[in-house]
Amino acid sequence: MTAPAMDFASARPGWWIRGPHLQTLWARLARSRRLVGFEREVLATPDCDELVLDHAAGPPGAPRVILLHGTEGSAYSLHSQGLALLVARAGWRGTVLNFRSCARDPRDIRRRLRNLRPRLYHAADTADLDLVVRTLRAREPDVPLFAIGFSLGGGVLLKWLGEKGGDSPLAAAATISVPYDLAASVQFLERRAARLYVYNFMRRVRPKALDVLARFPAETAHVDRERVRRARTIREFDDCATAPLHGFAGADDYYARASALPELPRIRVRTLCISGEDDPFYPAHAISPVRAAASDRVTFAVTSWGGHTGFVSGRWPWRPVYWAEEAAIAWLAAHGAVTDSTTLRS
Repeated sequence: MTAPAMDFASARPGWWIRGPHLQTLWARLARSRRLVGFEREVLATPDCDELVLDHAAGPPGAPRVILLHGTEGSAYSLHSQGLALLVARAGWRGTVLNFRSCARDPRDIRRRLRNLRPRLYHAADTADLDLVVRTLRAREPDVPLFAIGFSLGGGVLLKWLGEKGGDSPLAAAATISVPYDLAASVQFLERRAARLYVYNFMRRVRPKALDVLARFPAETAHVDRERVRRARTIREFDDCATAPLHGFAGADDYYARASALPELPRIRVRTLCISGEDDPFYPAHAISPVRAAASDRVTFAVTSWGGHTGFVSGRWPWRPVYWAEEAAIAWLAAHGAVTDSTTLRS
């Protein structure tokens, strides 16, 4: 079966929300973290940690969409909530994979839940996603399974899809605002215009890393606590915390091994990648090599607008349309029934 073509060229930002930074920050100004309620499940991981899943209920036997959030996000992130609501409106079920150390207390979503091992999460960790996919597939082998990831979560999804090749059980996938090349993204975020984003990131991850060092002093003795405390940029943090906590030689080794870009040629599942050329987290010139490297099962929708995971459209500010999220859901609906042999086998 051949899937219908989709028109991405007609997408336009709302006249009232111009510019990448307003697009990026709009969710914080106008969206709710309580659009969808969840049923919580905790999976035991092979390394004796806990992986928190938040399930949005739907009709029995309906397709299920795995949602992967961005850096320091959770099931209660603004974009996670928005996508979960769209999934429910489509008559499907949703499952948010909360990366380790990112899950929130449903009774007080300001409170993050600690994980049980001397580690956090990172862009190269596809094992947790693989565990979730295998678990859900084993429970319902005949139910269509999809995935949507945004920002870091989208990178994890693309990397996993490449690693699995033709063995992936997903019917289709979509990503929004992925930093495909982490080294290029981190360098881009060192610009003066990105200081607010970096500050917001660091004020969250630095205390989490220091907490891990305090709780597991023996296991983290090789990590320089003072360097972590003084880290001010993402590269500095990745070099002194992310890398040593997770087995990388340093920031450069981490970026090389964690980036989704090298895995794109091996993707065999029909995948939509939405990016904005004005993304303040990723340089526009770095998108062309990504498009050139990807397999023919990957479709790119690259707009001149959207910021980072924004893509806010609509005629009026009190009735915004989240174009990228709606396009991702439409992509899954249009391509989920496609079962040609090149999709199923590498």
